Amino acid sequence: MSANTSARKGFFGRAIAVFGAASAVAAAVEGGRRPLDRDLYTLGIEPTRFHTVKRG
Repeated sequence: MSANTSARKGFFGRAIAVFGAASAVAAAVEGGRRPLDRDLYTLGIEPTRFHTVKRG
């Protein structure tokens, strides 16, 4: 497998992880629950600072 193919698979894997985390966080917020730290980290949100994020 070439480095280019490996990088492409890494990109798509990361994109799928971000999409999944965004869906999980949105569902948790809509349901009035706190999202999992793992999902917040995936989105680049510090879990200890999550309470400062404003809902629109």
